[in-house]
Amino acid sequence: MSATATDPPVRDVVDKHRFDEARLHAWLKAELPEIGDTLRVRQFQGGASNPTFLLTSGTGRHYVLRKKPPGQLLSSAHQVDREYRVMKALGGHIPVPKMRALCEDPEVIGTAFYVMDYLEGRIFRDASLPGMTPAERTAIYDDLNATLAKLHQVDFEAVGLGDYGRHGSYFERQVARWTRQYRDAATETIPAMDALIEALPARIPADQSVSIAHGDYRLENVMFHPTEPRIIAVLDWELSTIGHPLADIAYNAFIWRSHSPSWGSLDGVDLAASGIPTEAEYVAAYCRRTGRGEIPDWPFLMAFSIFRLASISQGVYARTLAGVLASEREAVNGCPPLAEQALVILEGRE
Repeated sequence: MSATATDPPVRDVVDKHRFDEARLHAWLKAELPEIGDTLRVRQFQGGASNPTFLLTSGTGRHYVLRKKPPGQLLSSAHQVDREYRVMKALGGHIPVPKMRALCEDPEVIGTAFYVMDYLEGRIFRDASLPGMTPAERTAIYDDLNATLAKLHQVDFEAVGLGDYGRHGSYFERQVARWTRQYRDAATETIPAMDALIEALPARIPADQSVSIAHGDYRLENVMFHPTEPRIIAVLDWELSTIGHPLADIAYNAFIWRSHSPSWGSLDGVDLAASGIPTEAEYVAAYCRRTGRGEIPDWPFLMAFSIFRLASISQGVYARTLAGVLASEREAVNGCPPLAEQALVILEGRE
């Protein structure tokens, strides 16, 4: 999405993601009569997971459609129905787009999909926030922090998400899940991943805190107001569940250790001069907002977060080789360096 509804980063739908637009239009007219008599469908550029499309109605309204990708999918991945459910439940509690309709019938466009309102705002792809003042950068990172803390304090039972995920044993289940996902997508032997799979279970903390966990919370996955340092939408809820809040804050804090500009990195940034907090300052602010003291075994939490990213990267690499991604990215496997980084952190070799 971009800062204006008239000039978003979209293109014509790529061949491998085409579907019956007339059938979609007919379904939408029944669900959203205000859609009008014409519908234009364009595809947002990029994206390694669920293909996303801009819908422009004949009445000038803009919507966003998000669907499962084509092809053979990994188990428990690309669950757009869960994205729809969590955002619909959180409306009024956390900044999210307004959900309009969910379609679980694959006969309409080939896969399940949902439609939500299009929002005008800013998504920051560069974590260093070039061209901004130190005060603006401070405010942006502070609202990113505050919004995550607010999410973790939502009463998930009260908003109807009590059965959105299992309560407790989050890290045990997640290590098992991402081990399975990695092995399902494996294309080569990666010794560091094998070592992590062996070592992580023994380091799982005793803390069994439970909250809504976003699962992919980072600067690129939120939208800010067009001119104010204020989040207007938290996006990309595909990995959300009832989980452990410390998994979210550690994953969010990986930005200070990431070396990937495409994922987000602060390499080379003079934090003191930039207005961007340090990792320690950012985590301390989160702890203050959530009433936590010092977080024990931060290296485990960070290593676990990177392990998840390594597993996801392996899946992206496998889907790139299979030609089912929404982007034409080069087939480079990011799993091995991430796994090695996680192992170094876990073993205290930083």
